[in-house]
Amino acid sequence: MEPFASPDQLDPKLLIFLEEACQSLCSWFSQTEKYGPLPVANEFPDVAPNLCGLSKDELLRDLQLIMSGAYRPSHPGALAHFDPPPLTASIVGDLICAGLNNNLLANELSPSLSKLETQLCFWFSQRLGMPPESGGVAASGGTLSNLMALVIARKQADLQFDPDAVVIASADAHISIPKAINIMGLRPESFIKIPTNEDGQICLDRLHNLFSKLRINRRKCFAVVATAGTTVRGEIDPIKELSEFCLNQGIWFHVDASIGGAFALSKATSHLVKGISCANSVAVNPQKVLGISKASSLLLVANRQTLKSTFGTGIPYLEPLAGDEEHGGEIGLQGTRPGEVLKLWIGLRQLGERGINKLLQESIERRIYLQDKLDNKRFEILTGPLHLLALTPRERYGKINEEWSIKTRNDLLSKNFMLSRPLYQGKYYLKIVLGNPHTKTSHLDKLSELINDSLSHYQ
Repeated sequence: MEPFASPDQLDPKLLIFLEEACQSLCSWFSQTEKYGPLPVANEFPDVAPNLCGLSKDELLRDLQLIMSGAYRPSHPGALAHFDPPPLTASIVGDLICAGLNNNLLANELSPSLSKLETQLCFWFSQRLGMPPESGGVAASGGTLSNLMALVIARKQADLQFDPDAVVIASADAHISIPKAINIMGLRPESFIKIPTNEDGQICLDRLHNLFSKLRINRRKCFAVVATAGTTVRGEIDPIKELSEFCLNQGIWFHVDASIGGAFALSKATSHLVKGISCANSVAVNPQKVLGISKASSLLLVANRQTLKSTFGTGIPYLEPLAGDEEHGGEIGLQGTRPGEVLKLWIGLRQLGERGINKLLQESIERRIYLQDKLDNKRFEILTGPLHLLALTPRERYGKINEEWSIKTRNDLLSKNFMLSRPLYQGKYYLKIVLGNPHTKTSHLDKLSELINDSLSHYQ
């Protein structure tokens, strides 16, 4: 088998290679419920290339070892994180993207994919209700989307060289926000955390008081970040009120909607992120609930020109574009990047409006169903309006929190339910993310029974 596909005729050896690789992948999917979410083998192939290249069969054997050691997000008990199984069309989109090997650095290197990205980002921004001049760029994950948003915000505020400039978000904001502060060369204290209320939302009164203190100390804020879907409890900050506050203060308003942004796509759930249309920028990760294969994140901005004005440097080795068009390498931090938008576009086309609505609504319905089954007299349950919840024993069970969380998580793993164990506000919780469409009410009945019985040892 030649290492490159034939450019002038159908390559039968490549066709067989792809068919057999796809057969292996489909077999891996089919064995998921049998083996559970965790790996079934620890054997690992050699990392370094041999002196001579491997044959098709040897390559497939090595791939099988990797698959046997992989996490299985398709299992109904895979409920630990925001990693639902991938849409079949998204898998195919990833394959085609790899085969095309186009580069979104420049339009001439990715003619159709560059156009697709521009149009799909515009479609997303319009579904969120953003202005006609809005648009966006695809990125490899929400961390990068949030970083780019804050870089734009600082540039728009003309505070690139102010070491005292600050960013404000809630104490439950994602870790990508302080990471962005670090990358941008600002001190850790440049990230100011506002406490949350009992519902897990940013305290607006504290925000107003903070701004009064900032004025006294002559410190400037270049962005306020709202979180639409906090990591542990799935809460949504009061977006509309925050947008009005930022508008009055003349400050960039960014919404980290990596978790909750996709819910804006459905009329049945868009009210959950009411006010998001007023944001200057929004990070959305369709991979977290819509089954788009990783990575799939979008940074959407109210005015697309802010992308080029922030990241554009000119690319002298490329032909300039006419009019308002710009090369992909001029609208974000990444230069060379694959056409990740393809798997998002084809995945949404496979779902259709009804399929998108179904995925979003059913994920919330699973959370409500499970929440009703859990014993809230014995467990403290934290949740928001989205598709996740976290729980821990109530205080009357004494200092068993850490012991219970470890033992219960391990017991559940032995029964093929995988939950995560976040440390939140000084206590360990078990977190359950209910975006897996393979998880049925029968699984939730069993899970709730196991969790409710987990305190029997501590009576």
